[in-house]
Amino acid sequence: MEQKIAIIGLGYVGLPLAVEFAKKEFAVIGFDINETRINELKVNRDHTLEVSSEALENVNTLVFTNNEADLKSANVYIVTVPTPITKHKSPDLTPIIKASETIAKALKKGDIVIYESTVYPGCTEEVCAPILATKSGLVFNKDFFCGYSPERINPGDKKHTISKIIKVTSGSTPEIANVVDNLYNTIITAGTHKTSSIKVAEAAKVIENTQRDLNIAFINELAIIFDKLDIDTTQVLAAAKTKWNFLPFTPGLVGGHCIGVDPYYLTHKAESVGYHPEVILAGRRINSNMGMFVANKLIKLLALNGNEIKGAKVLVMGITFKEDCPDIRNTGVINVINELKEFGLNVDVYDSFANKEEVKKEYDIDLIPEITEKYNAIVLAVKHNKFNALNWEKIINKDTVVFDLKGFLPDNIVTARL
Repeated sequence: MEQKIAIIGLGYVGLPLAVEFAKKEFAVIGFDINETRINELKVNRDHTLEVSSEALENVNTLVFTNNEADLKSANVYIVTVPTPITKHKSPDLTPIIKASETIAKALKKGDIVIYESTVYPGCTEEVCAPILATKSGLVFNKDFFCGYSPERINPGDKKHTISKIIKVTSGSTPEIANVVDNLYNTIITAGTHKTSSIKVAEAAKVIENTQRDLNIAFINELAIIFDKLDIDTTQVLAAAKTKWNFLPFTPGLVGGHCIGVDPYYLTHKAESVGYHPEVILAGRRINSNMGMFVANKLIKLLALNGNEIKGAKVLVMGITFKEDCPDIRNTGVINVINELKEFGLNVDVYDSFANKEEVKKEYDIDLIPEITEKYNAIVLAVKHNKFNALNWEKIINKDTVVFDLKGFLPDNIVTARL
């Protein structure tokens, strides 16, 4: 049977996936509940900058819609909606549940539903499949089937694009696992890795980012220790990296849609079966508190430089969760900003990559359109390459405290590094 694919959710993951399938001339329906998003894609514009206008113009088998009725013509559904956490640090399955309910209205005998959203092990078969069955009246693994293939999109990365990253695949039966694996093999030039079960694939995804979170937490803890010992962490890491098997992690603010979120999916599942994970949660606490550490360090630097703290003017450069990317989800920079404001500092935020409307809606911050004055302190929070072109002589004076969190700026203007 010819496969017609519906991609549910057209963000950083879904849109590149839809385009890749369309390049191979699959009939693809790109579905998103956000009408504004659909309208921009219809005119070949992607505000996430993951897909170029030219690429969108050159795919003829991809249609965009927010009409649920259009999904009925598909027979393969791929769910790429976000899976955030609540304010209490527990999984928020609302988007994936609503996506499953939407698909169930269109589900037919023989259809396959593949999930790419990050979940805890067991979620696809324990939460999603029952919703699909109940809402459609069909029987799981008899009338319809499921697969899980965790997304590995790295926002802003133009080198490790979707087709160049090995894809983990799985299916709810051995036969469906083969179908899912073959489907992805049509677009993934790097190849696939078929797992023995959906749970294995789900677990593989959630530990990928948990591992990175823990490694960064270790380096962040070292940075805190070395700061107290008056040792330059950057120099320590440069020396340590001369050993062939030293892992090249650096200290910093942890944010984004994965690293700061995925560990909570694993710890939630662990606690549901009676195990309290200590190492994972310790790493999360260290990384979550780095914003407080950075703010306190800046206050000390200002005081040592003879500045009045209350009312001091601070420029935070960058609010996206990573460099050269407009994604502001779960950015660790916001913790620094909020801490500095609590100290009574006047904080301006500059980031030409970020969408000012999104920043205002999400964080109630008005980005400054350009840097027009000098500040008591500058915090380099995100190493956007565009910052290289700035004329630093117009931004700083001899008394300006420059705190470089990314090891990005030239030594002659930096007061301190993280």
